[in-house]
Amino acid sequence: MNFDLFLSVVIPAYNEEHRLQRTLPLLKDYLNRQDYSWEVVVVDDGSVDRTGEISGRFFNPGQVRVVRNERNRGKGFSVRRGVLEARGKFVLISDADFSSPIEEIEKLFLPLREGWDIAIGSRSLPNSNVVVHQAWYREGMGRCFNRMVQMLVLDGFIDTQCGFKCFFREKAAPIFSVMRVDGFSFDVEFLYLAKKRGLQVREVPVEWRHVEASRVRIWVDPINMFLDLLRIRWNDGLGRYKNE
Repeated sequence: MNFDLFLSVVIPAYNEEHRLQRTLPLLKDYLNRQDYSWEVVVVDDGSVDRTGEISGRFFNPGQVRVVRNERNRGKGFSVRRGVLEARGKFVLISDADFSSPIEEIEKLFLPLREGWDIAIGSRSLPNSNVVVHQAWYREGMGRCFNRMVQMLVLDGFIDTQCGFKCFFREKAAPIFSVMRVDGFSFDVEFLYLAKKRGLQVREVPVEWRHVEASRVRIWVDPINMFLDLLRIRWNDGLGRYKNE
């Protein structure tokens, strides 16, 4: 599987002590069985639990770096910081709960080997395997949000919000250096700018299972996510996405 591969796994984490105790050993076991170099970058988004301490417990020195935000800044800010801290040729962004098991990265590697710049996991393609569904109202919210994305910002993708994305760091880092969305709509901003800059993005069906204790606040975050879609268009119109 090695194709000159050095992988950085970026995990944004806010009060994820308990999840990371379960997922980090699985991540380490998988990575230790691979024939390529790797690192793990955990961005502790101002947690008040032991997220930072737990993150360094399961790996040997040099295998993991914990980057801490002084206060809670949001998932988008944390992902952006983690990607810009990463050193690998390839970067995988994954949620702390690994709703898509780490083994699914092999499905994302395939299009990257074929020349695509970015591969994103999808829960909504015909061959996707949703093992555990979200509550019906959350799935409905997701469908509504996707329609708004299609109408206001970005068409051509069925699922922009799956937290499992892999890409060439060298090609994507200039995008992350100008991104501005700190909340959950950062995925849309990333894909919008990637397409605008001519990068090739492949949506890939993956296995996914809902894990309880979602960080999305049901009555607050959907409104903020909608407003962020408008901000993406506004920022672009004002030329704020140009690299210095």
